[in-house]
Amino acid sequence: MNDVIESVGVATIRAQLPEPIVFGDWIMRDREFALIRLRSTSGLDGWAFTLTRDGAVAEQIRKSLRETYLGSVVGEQQQVFTRAWRQGLASHSSGVGLRALSLLDLAAWDLAAKREGCSIAGLLGGRNRDMPATAIVGYPPGSNGPEEIARQVDELCQQGWRRFKLAVSADRETTKKRLRAVREVAPNAWLGLDGAWTFDCVDDAVRFAADIEDVGLGWFEDMFPPGDAGAVRELRQQIRIPVAMGDEQGGSYYPEALLAAGAVDVVRIDLTCMGGITRARQLIEECERVGVVCSPHMNAHVHSQVFAALGLVDVPIEWGVQWTGVDPYADSLVQPEIADGGMMRALPEQPGFGALVNREWIASQRFDDPDHILDA
Repeated sequence: MNDVIESVGVATIRAQLPEPIVFGDWIMRDREFALIRLRSTSGLDGWAFTLTRDGAVAEQIRKSLRETYLGSVVGEQQQVFTRAWRQGLASHSSGVGLRALSLLDLAAWDLAAKREGCSIAGLLGGRNRDMPATAIVGYPPGSNGPEEIARQVDELCQQGWRRFKLAVSADRETTKKRLRAVREVAPNAWLGLDGAWTFDCVDDAVRFAADIEDVGLGWFEDMFPPGDAGAVRELRQQIRIPVAMGDEQGGSYYPEALLAAGAVDVVRIDLTCMGGITRARQLIEECERVGVVCSPHMNAHVHSQVFAALGLVDVPIEWGVQWTGVDPYADSLVQPEIADGGMMRALPEQPGFGALVNREWIASQRFDDPDHILDA
């Protein structure tokens, strides 16, 4: 008899931050996460979580996706993803709808791996591997000036980290000082900058890039709001720093529009909002077909296992510095072990994605669990 999904539940967690994170008009006073549980008739649970980015992820699941997944056969996650996607193309092919569908897909893969008694990497035909690791530093951006970030990076260097990424701060001059402070204490490290969509025009971004050319950035990421591949291409043509783009985007024409425009050196991939594991190979193959590098965005517990299994063991996996506000949910889970050369050791081979729920931490936050997925 087939094992089928008998319940689909979703909770929302509002994780506390040390202080609000401000990127121009974008102000984060907390980090909101959606957590999903798929339960099968055999009593197994599949879990997944993601940032909601203040979108109605839980509502989308309950309104238009739950019924499609209920009664579906465990192990047929690719078929049910395609069915759910095609039943609501107008709402499920981008934005909040695709984020909700991606979350369901990840939980369905987690459930399928547990049914097979193997890890996600094992289900995909591989295994967890040692991989390069990037520390997302300088959070919260408002209170971490050049001196603070220099101390943080120096400590991380002593722990073995060799790759760092920081976001822009409240003003451009402070951002420049923060970058130079990092470079001074980590002269040989890889260093990237997240523009957090705060630049308004190409000329502005070009001037900024020229001012920091001496820093030796590994990439300049997400400088413009999503939606204008032409502007990103124009910037790339005018600066020497590699251009990366794509966090939180996804959708029907992602990454096709960026690739067709020749806009980027690096395509950013986030399986929690771009189609889950079911769409992972398509995204990666689009980049490989035109010779453009791809790199995963945050969500290390997912991306390290999926990318390793698919053979992309050289892509860097991003980790927020624990409890600084980058990703409080992930901070409550297993943390990376950094080896010589800045490599993270392979995560343990556990059923599915491993433990993705820390009930003690969730109980310390504000959360809404009408489906009672967190009940023991």
